[in-house]
Amino acid sequence: MSVTPPGPLGDPLFGNGRQFADDPFGFLRACADSYGDVVRLDLGPRETYLLTNPADVERVLVADAERYRKPQFGDDAMDALLGDGLLMSEGDTWQRQRKLANPSFHNRRIGALDGTMVDHTESQLADWRAGDVVDIQLEVARLTVKIIVSAMFGADITDEEVKTVQENLEPLGARFEPDPRRYLIPNWVPTRENREFDAAIDTLESVIDGIVDRRRGTERDPSVDPAGSEGVAVPGPAGDGDGDLPMDLLSVLLRARDRGEQTDENLRDELVTMLLAGHDTTALALTYTFYLLSNHPEARERVEREAETAVADGPPTAADVREMAYTERVLNESMRLYPPVYTLFREPKLDVKLGGYRIPEGSALMLSQWAVHRSSRWYDDPEAFDPDRWKPERRSQRPRFAYFPFGGGPRHCIGKAFSLLEAKLILAEVCSRFELDYEGPDLSLRGSLTMHPNHPVPMRIRER
Repeated sequence: MSVTPPGPLGDPLFGNGRQFADDPFGFLRACADSYGDVVRLDLGPRETYLLTNPADVERVLVADAERYRKPQFGDDAMDALLGDGLLMSEGDTWQRQRKLANPSFHNRRIGALDGTMVDHTESQLADWRAGDVVDIQLEVARLTVKIIVSAMFGADITDEEVKTVQENLEPLGARFEPDPRRYLIPNWVPTRENREFDAAIDTLESVIDGIVDRRRGTERDPSVDPAGSEGVAVPGPAGDGDGDLPMDLLSVLLRARDRGEQTDENLRDELVTMLLAGHDTTALALTYTFYLLSNHPEARERVEREAETAVADGPPTAADVREMAYTERVLNESMRLYPPVYTLFREPKLDVKLGGYRIPEGSALMLSQWAVHRSSRWYDDPEAFDPDRWKPERRSQRPRFAYFPFGGGPRHCIGKAFSLLEAKLILAEVCSRFELDYEGPDLSLRGSLTMHPNHPVPMRIRER
């Protein structure tokens, strides 16, 4: 066996960077199909290895997780945006922050948030009119921002602040789109892209500051109505008494700061991470789900029937959507075909052996959901939309990590249960009332921190 894993040839200056930047999704698929379990890539300042075998993915994320860490790419942009939040922190810092956050994501608390999720959804759907065309990506992102702020910050966010968040996601996302030339330009150089990125971070932090200030004002003044700007009730601080639900995340972090266990910077990092990661991935999962349902009317009809049952006795609850088995399979299939997080990175702390090859300490490992989820090695007819491939008898025939939209192991996504409940409740509300018909071009994608449509996603609203 060769000492060095195989991989595609690159050009002398940018290696494989141009190929990846021009079409990251096609490039990852081609590499997985052509070179096997471990693929050596030249994507910048360090050696990179793409892992395409679920067994190796499981080793890195679960069995040998202590041997790996989140890599540092020498790019200050990630530090500037997320700092030491849960997504990027390591070691004792990550352990401390995860321990603080865990109670806010306890299953009992998540289940109790169903009313908050439904109230915000119903408030937004009240503005929908039959015949209108909406950009469904913007619509669901606006909704999921409101839900995450209510549920995890115990506060409200105004429509103007939601608009501000959405307007600043573009320069933030653009900074992380693959571009091999970026390594040639220091982050401190005042290019237009760098200036827009810095300004977007400042604006986002100002929105966070406003939310925190309002929350502190509500706690100081019990006469303040703790309802959202649209009259939607938000869960306040709770969790100190016997039988109480755990506190929302902002309460936990504020109390930790007051005890001297958190700095203002820690607080900022966690809130920015939660605001961005907590709404973006769910919004994308729903966007792709509505797109797929529009293209597959029989599947949409089955989801609609489950939605009708879920709302038959009133607004849907967590218990109601647990019975939406087919809808859950649709969500799984949507996140297989269009995983919002399309690749993860890890860095070995020491030399390791994967797929029969020695992988050196300090290299970058790419664990690509996009490449694995769409591989014919693990899925029959992988390009087809087939929700029934998630029936237990078929699912059990595949390796566990042939599907990992939420990562895995100790650093699996803390918001998995929250996101799935939110998505099913929104689907129940929307699909019991409306049909959405896609009226755009063939879907094209662009890579950033997450996988976004490369254009608006227009949907025409029809009442059922």
